[in-house]
Amino acid sequence: MTDNSSEAGSLSQNLIGTWQLISRVDRTKTGERRLEPLLGDDPVALLYYDRSGHFAAQFMKRDRTAAIASDEGSAGAGTAGSNNSRARGGYDAYFGTYTVDNARRTVTQRLLGALSPENVGQELTRAMTVEGSALTITLETATASGEPVTRTLTWQRLA
Repeated sequence: MTDNSSEAGSLSQNLIGTWQLISRVDRTKTGERRLEPLLGDDPVALLYYDRSGHFAAQFMKRDRTAAIASDEGSAGAGTAGSNNSRARGGYDAYFGTYTVDNARRTVTQRLLGALSPENVGQELTRAMTVEGSALTITLETATASGEPVTRTLTWQRLA
């Protein structure tokens, strides 16, 4: 993990830990909410960041009993510049290494492994903030139909 700040309370220090997803919301530029059907509006997810610069993320649609029509374009995948990975069958998982830019409050993740083979090697940069036991991640992506949205993920620290 690259840490360009040794300052106590920096993003690179506060990010370390295990996080559980509380909410995942997509909004258009006008503020309208868009639902992403492949992981649903309330997915189950865990996110891990360790001190040595490794991370892992797993997302699952809460109810996977209903058939999912298509995995194409899910979670913004397949859209140029989507800054996201692709779910399959209501599930998404990836892991790799990460670096933190404390000044910009961003984290860049390099995917060493992923459920969707086309995501291996991808770099994902996201704006992140940690306040107390809450982690907020914001990224620009697109719906399956290509509509640009801002995705905000809110996480709670477990450990």
